[in-house]
Amino acid sequence: MNRRLFITTAIASPLLVQDLLAVEKDIIVSREEWSTFVGLRKRLHRVKKVVGYGNFNIISFDRALYYAKHYAVIGAFPQKELDLADRLFYEDPKKYGFFGDRICDTITHSIAPKAVEKIPYTGHYLFKGKPMEDYFRLKKDIGDEIILTSGVRGVVKQMSLYVDKIYRCKGNISQASFSLAPPGYSYHSCSDFDVGKRGWGHKNFTAKFARTREFRQLRQLDYIDMRYTINNEEGVRYEPWHVKVI
Repeated sequence: MNRRLFITTAIASPLLVQDLLAVEKDIIVSREEWSTFVGLRKRLHRVKKVVGYGNFNIISFDRALYYAKHYAVIGAFPQKELDLADRLFYEDPKKYGFFGDRICDTITHSIAPKAVEKIPYTGHYLFKGKPMEDYFRLKKDIGDEIILTSGVRGVVKQMSLYVDKIYRCKGNISQASFSLAPPGYSYHSCSDFDVGKRGWGHKNFTAKFARTREFRQLRQLDYIDMRYTINNEEGVRYEPWHVKVI
């Protein structure tokens, strides 16, 4: 039973709950829209190649449109891709089972360069102030084995990650939204960051991270918290690596 889908349908129409017990209705990218979806995914990847991995984390959607228009290797976004990007940003993700708060109100939301700082040897940025202070404080408290695996993410970066996740889920948007916040709903765009264990690679983004010494030490710190705990109300998978700035 898909718990998130059950909650969504129960809110929308309690009379349908009994039917839902027998049938799950995940939302899938339509066959007609698949080529547009793939085109948007590839174009965002080309933008990243042009602007660079680090800059891709913080550029605005308007800047992405500018680069696409002026660099033939990217190619301007056709209207169908723009319409799809708008829909992925503005539609209510509750129908997918995601119940988190909206963080960015507009797809053109931008991150001021003066508000962030690139962290050496990571390729990632952190917001100045408490996020940066917390990161370097926990590094001091835990040690160099703890590393920054993801920092600031603008709308473009989150959009790219989201369509990548949907692609890997074979077009299943409901399944993808369980693993990743839709664009506009990620706390990476205002404060939070991810950490991991040095040398662990992809395992840092799995529940295995919760069994590390670094995670146990992380949980003992009183100046940060976990954003997505087990069975959280937002409808997001357990993310022991995601640091909530408090």
